[in-house]
Amino acid sequence: MKKYVLPIVLTVSLLLASCAELMTVLQTAADGPLTEAEVIEGLKEALKTGARNSAQRLAVQNGYYGDELIKIYLPEEATVIIDNITKIPGGEKLVEDVILRINRAAEDAAKEVAPIFVNSITQMTVRDAFGILNGEDDAATQYLRRTTYDELFNLYSPRIQSSVEKDLVGDISTQDSWDALTGQWNKFAGSLAGRLAGVKPVETNLGNYLTNKALDGMFLKVADEELKIRNEVSARVTPILKRVFGSLDKQE
Repeated sequence: MKKYVLPIVLTVSLLLASCAELMTVLQTAADGPLTEAEVIEGLKEALKTGARNSAQRLAVQNGYYGDELIKIYLPEEATVIIDNITKIPGGEKLVEDVILRINRAAEDAAKEVAPIFVNSITQMTVRDAFGILNGEDDAATQYLRRTTYDELFNLYSPRIQSSVEKDLVGDISTQDSWDALTGQWNKFAGSLAGRLAGVKPVETNLGNYLTNKALDGMFLKVADEELKIRNEVSARVTPILKRVFGSLDKQE
């Protein structure tokens, strides 16, 4: 009986090896190289997922206000306004109320971001898709920033502007205080004394500054979502995401 054991073992081993090789061949055939259609579909899915997740997180109460990384504050030039208002009783609360309103306006705007992103995603070309797939970790985010920024600015801007035009003390709004401060400062900067002192005028448009800050926060969150999809297998929640971004894992 023993003389048959070795041939049987060898035969089984060969069969197992052949099965393993066959599985490898079948797996390779099943995977195959990515087609252009798959790359585009995968990238669109990734962008939709990242944009949807980031927008949803920012659109809830305290999405901006409760996140110190993206919370929107008044510009540095507003320090004089803040310092003076906080000296009066209840002044600190007034300032914080302004900041709260600004962030609430951004959270409100974030609710309408998704359709703008989707419109940009549907126009993605083959060149765009492969550039994103093989690009930097934030290549998809940069694509969205490049193709949607102006439209997003127009979405956020009126909401932010409305928040700073609400009365702060009496009939004076944050915008009124800002205009008065910068007007006086720029008058001094343009005077002989100001020029001799090397004082530069303040050219910051308050509404534009705050809107740009809000969009910086939005794209920071989009970039976080993109990085997760690129680096974390668990974040690839659909088969096409697993296939397309899994191809990058194999290249490393």
